[in-house]
Amino acid sequence: MSKDFRARAKLRPRGHLYEDFSVGQEFVHHWGRTITESDTIAFSTLTLSFNPLYFNAEYARAHGHDSIVVNPLLVFNVVLGLSVEDCSEIGGPFVGLGKLTYHKPVFPGDTLYSRSRTIACRLSASNPANGIVTWHTEGRNQHDDPVLDFERSNLVRLRAPKG
Repeated sequence: MSKDFRARAKLRPRGHLYEDFSVGQEFVHHWGRTITESDTIAFSTLTLSFNPLYFNAEYARAHGHDSIVVNPLLVFNVVLGLSVEDCSEIGGPFVGLGKLTYHKPVFPGDTLYSRSRTIACRLSASNPANGIVTWHTEGRNQHDDPVLDFERSNLVRLRAPKG
């Protein structure tokens, strides 16, 4: 037996190919993610998002919030990230995003969950080895309140391209 663990490793394909998706298909993405105060402060600093709502508690309170507000771009990235394993993990270029709506603020200590529904599948006219899949994804907090939703599309490989 080989001592090199790589020789014994088995490749386990992950992700879904174009044929695995159908309109109306729903995914409840697992785990969820609790956002901490340090998450939003570090994210805001690293992305140069110098809105004091995201890192100054006194400023946030003066503007009607109980504490700092989680940077909305971080909220979007977390919700999108939670959907990747089910929707786009196998790879393929990101085609676009639209209809992004923020419904309510997120605060440190909130836990975000994500779910998606396949809303469109079509073969690519310019790239016959791929299709384009579009999902409607929504993020909810620990109380099941919607915090944001959006639509996104990815190019997804066909299992058996023709030609």
